[in-house]
Amino acid sequence: MRWDQLLLDPPPSGDHAGESKPQLALPGTVPGATVRTFDTPEFRGMTFYEVQAKSIINRVPASSRMFFEYTINPYRGCSHACVYCFARNTHTYLDLDAGHDFDSKIVVKVNAPALVRRELAAPRWRGAHIAMGTNVDCYQRAEGRYRLMPGILAALRDFGNPFSVLTKGTLILRDLDLLVSAAQHTEVGLAVSVGSVDEALWRTVEPGTPGPRRRLGVVARLSAAGFAVSVLMAPVLPGLSDSDEQIDSTVRAIVAAGAASITPLALHLRPGARDWYLGWLGRHHPHLLPRYRELYVRGSYLASAYQNELSERVHRAARRHGLAPKTPRAARMPPASGGEPQPSHTQLSLL
Repeated sequence: MRWDQLLLDPPPSGDHAGESKPQLALPGTVPGATVRTFDTPEFRGMTFYEVQAKSIINRVPASSRMFFEYTINPYRGCSHACVYCFARNTHTYLDLDAGHDFDSKIVVKVNAPALVRRELAAPRWRGAHIAMGTNVDCYQRAEGRYRLMPGILAALRDFGNPFSVLTKGTLILRDLDLLVSAAQHTEVGLAVSVGSVDEALWRTVEPGTPGPRRRLGVVARLSAAGFAVSVLMAPVLPGLSDSDEQIDSTVRAIVAAGAASITPLALHLRPGARDWYLGWLGRHHPHLLPRYRELYVRGSYLASAYQNELSERVHRAARRHGLAPKTPRAARMPPASGGEPQPSHTQLSLL
């Protein structure tokens, strides 16, 4: 059981409509943590494990191939329930499963805002860029209840610490005034993940997220507020969202929403996510299973030739619709929740 970075949180004192009484976790899940459920439609079937973290600004190992060095993740597990999410396997570190548990059993680091402020004030902290949305979405459904991000953003603003946020959630618009205020004091990078505008595909592959058109509405609102918003077109799914027609329609919608740049990333399937995604594929698109076995026979990533060709097709579509790609450079923004970074040649610009 790997809970070395977490401590238990005492039950909160306030009343919450539709909230169950705090309980102790069942053996084999999150021993000793406070468990909370909410009898409301948006949280039905979900369990929240409220804990206090020992630390919140995490250094990313150099071996991880990320394009950022520090992260903040106020939640573990994600109600977006994206079937391809690369972070699924992290739930097994807590003796929870990478499938349904990842989607419905959410760890909430309730002391995150105060902890961020404390760590930013530490003499050893040098004000490095911090990425959010790198493991699970910080604007997932739970954020509407726990409201951790306003305190985190306020701390980053008050310390003038540069940061970036990547999300599939529309809830980021709740904090627009805070983001605008922070941008007056430090560098703020914003990105939204939209892998495809196919509504039928979205309903099955990302069932807990706002629809792609709603996310493009977020791009438009953030752009109107003065941000150069990047769109992570990820993941592009072989055989499902990678045809020329699908790429063109998705890029056209992204450009129309006012995105400043587009970064395409192909699906990768790491342990944990691989079995869950292929199970979904077998139920919904069984004819594609032989192709996927061939494409991913050597591991988690598609061949570089596929990735290069995908990037070029997206770049051509972007130019066709009036968005010239920027000079590629090492991006500091995170990949989409559920989309690990690819080699740097696939990057357009995320900031």
